[in-house]
Parts: sequence; structure tokens; C-alpha cells
Amino acid sequence: MSSDPQAVLITGPFGVGKTTVVEEMAEILERDGARFAALDLDWLSWAWPGTADDGDAEHRLMLEHLGLIVGNLRRRGNDRFVLAYAVRTLEAWRDIRSTLSMPTRLVALTLPLDEIRRRVAADPTAGRVDDLRRSEAWLADVDAPPPGPDLEIANDRAVHEVAEAILAWLGWRKPGVG
Repeated sequence: MSSDPQAVLITGPFGVGKTTVVEEMAEILERDGARFAALDLDWLSWAWPGTADDGDAEHRLMLEHLGLIVGNLRRRGNDRFVLAYAVRTLEAWRDIRSTLSMPTRLVALTLPLDEIRRRVAADPTAGRVDDLRRSEAWLADVDAPPPGPDLEIANDRAVHEVAEAILAWLGWRKPGVG
């Protein structure tokens, strides 16, 4: 196992393209032969987490699964973790960093709301309509801004370009690659 595991969490409002960018970053890292893992943290809590009156149950379930998965992958030699998740609060960001127990950077994808609406309209499931409502509320809430990112990058160009820019900023490309 590498002595210097690192993680990056790609965040932003729903519909901004977090999962798509993480998928592309994973493809690039795979071609580079890196020991990586890509995870969409939403999927780690998409289950019945417990009682309806426990508003924090989904978050705790996600953190529990994240700790187990990352621990298992680190034992197998993975040292780069690329994560997608809409981090809304400083407390949630602290919980994730604490669970990962490794240097973790936060990269926020940005996109105008009109473009998010256009993208979400192409996938009009009930869940995506809810996602759009949450994105509108996120972008309108100036009193409770999300945690400040280490890097903010517009996701308004080819996905490959955005993924490459983030990986270059992280310094995760092998010398002579890219």
C-alpha cells in the first residue's frame, strides 16, 4: 500500500456533472495504470437507513459505508480516491474528511442554473426533477454557502478537459502522461 493515499471530492449542485466528471477521471487514471477508486457517495446511502424521524441517518449510513469501502480498498493497495457528492455543509465536509483519514481536497464544479436545467431536462425522472429543485435552492441560498473549495472549476466544456484539468491540478498524472 502506498504511504501517501489522497482523495478528491468533486462537489456542486445536483445536475452540475459531478458523477460524469468522476467517471472520466476514473477512465484517465485507469489508462495511466493508477491504483484508484471512484465512488459516487450518494449510492452509499441509497437504502432504507432507519426510522423516518432520524434526519441524519442517511448521512451516517453513507459515512459508515465510505469508511468500510475505503478501508478495504486501501488494504488492497488503492491510493487515489475520486469521489462525487453534493457537500452542503461544513459539518458534512468535516465528517467525510474524518472518515477518509487521508489528505482530501474539495473541488467544486460550477455551471449556470439555466445549463443545469437544460441538462436535467434531458433526464426527466422524478428523482432528477427533485434534484433540480434542490439545485435551485442551493444556488439561491446565499445565507448558507457550502464549504469553500480548494479549487472551483466551470464544467462548461468537454468532460475530458475538465477531468484532465482537475487531475493536473492534483498532480495525479504520471510524468510524461497526459
